[in-house]
Amino acid sequence: MSTVSYLLDGLTLAAAPQNLLFAFLGALLGTLVGVLPGIGPTSGIAILLPITAMLSPTPAVIMLAAIYYGAMYGGSTTAILVNTPGEVSSVVTTFDGYQLARQGKAGIALAIAAISSFVAGTLALVGLTFFAPPLADFALAFGPPEYFGIMCLAFSAIVGLSERSLAKGIISALAGFLLSTIGQDPVTGTSRFTFGTVQLLGGIDFISVVIGLFAISEIMINSEEIGREVYQKIGRLYPTFQELLESAGAILRSTVTGFCFGLLPGCTPGVTSFLSYDIEKKFSRHPEKFGQGSLAGVAAPEGANNACTSAGFIPLFSLGIPTSPALAVLLSALMIYGLQPGPILFSKNPDFVWTIIASMYIGNVMLLILNLPLVGLWARITVIPYHYLAPLIFLCCFVGAFSVRNNMFDVWMALLFGVIGYLMRKLKFPAAPLVLALILGPLLENSVRQSLSMSAGSPAIFITRPMTIFLISTAVCTIGASVYFRYFRKSGKTMA
Repeated sequence: MSTVSYLLDGLTLAAAPQNLLFAFLGALLGTLVGVLPGIGPTSGIAILLPITAMLSPTPAVIMLAAIYYGAMYGGSTTAILVNTPGEVSSVVTTFDGYQLARQGKAGIALAIAAISSFVAGTLALVGLTFFAPPLADFALAFGPPEYFGIMCLAFSAIVGLSERSLAKGIISALAGFLLSTIGQDPVTGTSRFTFGTVQLLGGIDFISVVIGLFAISEIMINSEEIGREVYQKIGRLYPTFQELLESAGAILRSTVTGFCFGLLPGCTPGVTSFLSYDIEKKFSRHPEKFGQGSLAGVAAPEGANNACTSAGFIPLFSLGIPTSPALAVLLSALMIYGLQPGPILFSKNPDFVWTIIASMYIGNVMLLILNLPLVGLWARITVIPYHYLAPLIFLCCFVGAFSVRNNMFDVWMALLFGVIGYLMRKLKFPAAPLVLALILGPLLENSVRQSLSMSAGSPAIFITRPMTIFLISTAVCTIGASVYFRYFRKSGKTMA
């Protein structure tokens, strides 16, 4: 049978009432999980995994998968409305989405986020449908040196995320990298920078950092003016055709970025959203608008994280390799049902695989239907008086920080980083480089140490593998171009 025939058969099975019901429930729960700060798809899938044990494998996995990609949709809602990212991948959405909300364009930003998520998710599913085995084999060819090159490329985004001062951006990134080293050494298992504190053995959870730096610090900033109404009008609820046209390029470019990097283990939706935002800023004719309320700044990260989510199913189904923590939990669900991911899965259980893939097409449509009509409802959050809204945001922050590891220590860390975030904003230090470095730090360290182990300690391994050389060279060129356009061309124009 051809791929199209398999997909049509899968659509027929996915359209069964039971499968439609569980796809809808998963999409709805995933949206809720994404909206609530800190919970995330990994926790959502893990919590519901025992409940799905009473179901047959197909509807159970359909629902768990829908929770995963549904959370990518929902994470943008609070990021745009109240500067509180529901997911780490939604941190980037706060840069422009929140500014648009403050300008009375919350409805437009929410609609662009939903449309970008739908288009990118659907196009990535087309890639999953037709190119799964060869793309998975290509991703498998990447070793630790190549991952080092990818991490260098990801770190090059720091230049673009440094706002007004590159020096402050680098300092922020170094602080994030240092924070990522706290905990246990990934190779030897010895404790590092824990100062004898047991709670720090597990490291600093980045959810607590994100909640503190963005949500709690925002509350502190807004609370300085008693009785201040942060938002005064909602404005239009949907974008015009011209606004959609202006966002189309960002959506397509972010789809390609998210899909390609989503094939690689460790390149989570959070990493790809940062990369996509930086790439889009470089392509934009008006990069100065980024961070001030650019629709492309909303479309790019939302498209990238959804494309990355769909692409992650390619190595999961084809090779049994999860590219993110949420997919690792989903892999355990497949194991529980006696389904062994890998090339044999497509030949031994074709009905199951193609029903899951087909259900993801249906789930994306369900999410669009769920999210677009609710744009007006979500946008009305912006007119709630802030002295009522702030305590609710605080409560959600505390619940989100606690729910990750059921540990009050994470709540205290969120409060600490709330104060740090407040001071950073007062001193004009960008928070985005810190978050990016905190995410990438462990991945960079592991790739370096594994590469050196492969080469018996010789750093020559980084300059003898073609793909590694290409990635590192691209990172150097990207940094050089960013610095040139940031300073030298600007000073040249000023002199002229």
